[in-house]
Amino acid sequence: RDRNLRTFLPPMMFNNSGNMGIPLLVLAFGEAALPAAIVLFIVEMLLHFSVGLYMLDPHTSVLQRLRLPIVFASIAGLAVNLGGVPLPDWLLQTMNMLGEICIPLMLFTLGVRMLDIDFSDWKLGMLGAIACPVSGLILAWPMIFLLDLPGIQVAALWVFAALPPAVLNYMVAEQYQQEPHKVASLVLLSNLGSLIVMPIVLGLVFSAGYL
Repeated sequence: RDRNLRTFLPPMMFNNSGNMGIPLLVLAFGEAALPAAIVLFIVEMLLHFSVGLYMLDPHTSVLQRLRLPIVFASIAGLAVNLGGVPLPDWLLQTMNMLGEICIPLMLFTLGVRMLDIDFSDWKLGMLGAIACPVSGLILAWPMIFLLDLPGIQVAALWVFAALPPAVLNYMVAEQYQQEPHKVASLVLLSNLGSLIVMPIVLGLVFSAGYL
């Protein structure tokens, strides 16, 4: 039972905030939504590589988790931003190129896993496709009423709450051998389901007049 929870819960908790969330928010709400999208993305990544990894392997030391590149990158990025440190163009271009490689690489690895996916797990994938946005929206609802947020941040939070699981969940499950075939099914079917869910959520956000 514990193994099943470790397989199912992380994809429900850590959604596609980078590959889908940031571009979707900017496309729907304009550049004004970018700061909120980036903050939500960074918070989620830090939680994924701390709480998420602890869920998969409670015996991993805190020091090992602090050595992860995402932690260093987040701390370095915040330090550069808050300190107003200028970066040379060649360094920015290099980092942009490396960043652009990551998304296709993650999608490629998921596609490779799809070649031998066991679709006997389709019921779990369908459950995840429903549970992920529903649970996210339910949890976001009290937070929106408790926090005094501007309209665009409320809209961003609603959209982020409904996002499907991130492809990164599959890569982490592969690394920790946490039933990656089941996680791949969860990620694939949930992202396909988002083709229906996200337009509905965006329509409700616009009709609610948050912007």
